[in-house]
Amino acid sequence: PRGRPRHAAANSAFDSDHPPDPELLSDCVHCGFCLPACPTYQLWGEEMDSPRGRIDLMRAAAEGNLELDDAFRRHIDSCLGCMACVTACPSGVRYDQLIEATRAQLERNVPAPVPARLTRLAIFSLFPYRRRVRVAALAGWAFWRSGVADRLGHRKALPPSLASLQSLMPRRSLKELFRPLPAPSTPAASTERMKVGLLSGCVASVFFASVNDAAVRVLSADGCRVISVPQGCCGALSLHSGREEEGLAFARAMIDAWEATGIDRLVIDAAGCGSTVKDYGRILADDPDYSSRAAELAAKAVDITELLAELGPVATRHPLPLRVAYHDACHLAHAQAIRSEPREILAAIPGLEVTEIQEAEMCCGSAGIYNIVQPEAAGDLGRRKAAAIASSKADIVATANPGCLLQIQRHLGLEATVVHPIEIIDAAIGNKNPWSRAKLPAFVPQGAPSSHPPAGGGRWSARRLARQVRNRIVPR
Repeated sequence: PRGRPRHAAANSAFDSDHPPDPELLSDCVHCGFCLPACPTYQLWGEEMDSPRGRIDLMRAAAEGNLELDDAFRRHIDSCLGCMACVTACPSGVRYDQLIEATRAQLERNVPAPVPARLTRLAIFSLFPYRRRVRVAALAGWAFWRSGVADRLGHRKALPPSLASLQSLMPRRSLKELFRPLPAPSTPAASTERMKVGLLSGCVASVFFASVNDAAVRVLSADGCRVISVPQGCCGALSLHSGREEEGLAFARAMIDAWEATGIDRLVIDAAGCGSTVKDYGRILADDPDYSSRAAELAAKAVDITELLAELGPVATRHPLPLRVAYHDACHLAHAQAIRSEPREILAAIPGLEVTEIQEAEMCCGSAGIYNIVQPEAAGDLGRRKAAAIASSKADIVATANPGCLLQIQRHLGLEATVVHPIEIIDAAIGNKNPWSRAKLPAFVPQGAPSSHPPAGGGRWSARRLARQVRNRIVPR
């Protein structure tokens, strides 16, 4: 992929710090293949809330024909960053790089409304830091056990973003919340085939520590020595949200933590983290101290399903008579092009049936922090995904990203069983079936779909912006 341009044109509305690449902007030919793949266009049918519409806004701003203002920001903020358009585009438009660069510009130059700024401040002061997440998780546990959270949510007394966050939080015991990190070194259970590191994550290491533990056991059983080191956030949440300098600082710290370990691969069991670490070489390409080191670590990064499919099984997989609905996490399928590998390693378990779900390419609405900062649109997509999964008649759901796990669990209900694929592999190797009586509940939709973009960015602003760039839009 191309690197990041350092400067903007003289008349551009963008500043000179890595604006959207004009060459990437010119790749879009407005063919419209992105429209059926785009979740927000499917929700609202607005040109400015489609990939090609957002690219037109970027191009107009880059050429000095459009200002960066609140309306511009609303249309960019409403994008999930799911990258389904990247998969659908026949011209190879790198929308992922364009939206990332544009969000960084807006973060510097167009302040969000005060409530949104406070929400984002809370999110980024908390989520990337494991210890802070643990403290917040303890407070959330007490809040949940007291019953106050459910009463407030039932009365709609919580602000939308906080209500969404409260409903997303997994119900974990204190023991689970304070589960220790994986051991510094776990030997291979058989002949050592590879020395790998495991990225334990920030939020995932608290709420999904069981996934990391399962990953260690499976990797060890299949002949890998597993290394774990103290580490922070990989920078994915910050970089995907336009907080560029913060995200790059996390990336540099991650490189510092891993480069002396001598690992052959860095294994990642969270799709959003994996797509970012694999992109370190590009995003740090102009950093003289880190460019080569970033590229080296990025080349070692691998999703756990990708590695297991490459290595092939060593440990025996015992039968699991289950019907599993597999959901493609967007940052695994679209950003990393990993689709067959998770299905392959699951299908290798005797008695297990992997079933596809309707609208498999459509985002579930999680998208990093999207289901907190854009709760209405995320709720529409979550209910749509839950209905599609429920129609599969599966016993359990598997997906390879923590955000998707939380979002799908929320909309299917707490009685549904939603797991990471590695937990299923772990159960098959351990000859146990904790889901022998699992069955997805009947899906009961709640809440009417929204018929317009997020508040403040409705049809009026879309039409106004469309008029400003009407000579650039293909008529519908």
